[in-house]
Amino acid sequence: MLAQRVVTALVLLALLLPALFAPVAWPFQAFTLLLVAAAGWEWGRLCGVGFVPALAAGAAIAGAGVAAIALGWVDLAPGIGWWLPGAAWMVGGTLALAAGPHAWQRAPRLPRWLLGAVLLWAAWLAMAQARTLGLPFLLSVFLLVWMADIAAYAGGRAFGRRKLAPSISPGKSWEGAVSGLIGVVLLAAAWIWADGQLPWARGSLYARLLDGLGLAGALVALALLVAMSVVGDLCESLVKRACGAKDSSRLLPGHGGMLDRIDALLPVFPLAVALAALATPAAP
Repeated sequence: MLAQRVVTALVLLALLLPALFAPVAWPFQAFTLLLVAAAGWEWGRLCGVGFVPALAAGAAIAGAGVAAIALGWVDLAPGIGWWLPGAAWMVGGTLALAAGPHAWQRAPRLPRWLLGAVLLWAAWLAMAQARTLGLPFLLSVFLLVWMADIAAYAGGRAFGRRKLAPSISPGKSWEGAVSGLIGVVLLAAAWIWADGQLPWARGSLYARLLDGLGLAGALVALALLVAMSVVGDLCESLVKRACGAKDSSRLLPGHGGMLDRIDALLPVFPLAVALAALATPAAP
């Protein structure tokens, strides 16, 4: 299992890094759209639809992404409209977690299937727009989610006592969540320091939040993003528990499915772009 995980991770990195650092945006847009379309297929399967309708949903997400590129939406400046999918995650995700797996299973299939597909597409579009804001911005959002996850895991293993959501994900603890936030704050501080020393680090999410919202506002924004990364992770765990699945699929040997890898990113990217718009002064 470990060997499978390592090989799969290396293959994904070998594909992601050239797309990420390409001098033009389209390789990253195409690669991430492929990943999100695969997650759309998994989402349909988790919602209990057949193989063909689930495949059609993934294809529809891909088609909607291509349409967004053709219409120039990926090149738009970040706007306050991103608060709409952000609010869907903040309100809807919180309510779904409070209701639990049984309530999710009783919800009408079509609305939850369509809602998930729309939120997947919105997350991809936010990633694509984040790429146009510059590589430091894009990387800083990715690293925020990854640091929150790694620090939460380490803190939970070392100090975890109080369960965060025992009926959904028994391994998560409040101590782990706090550790994740501490890890992200330390990452942000290190990046902002590097921002003043290294030209390639300039333009990160952290610097934008600090410049636009001040220290207190930036800390609140980081806490919101870390909390929503946890909500994204827990929401996928809730759906899998509701339908009795261990993984979203077996697309990635040793890792499960695509949704298992990107779940925490889905609410964070729309909110990160929304916060970037909030922290950017309006043009005179």
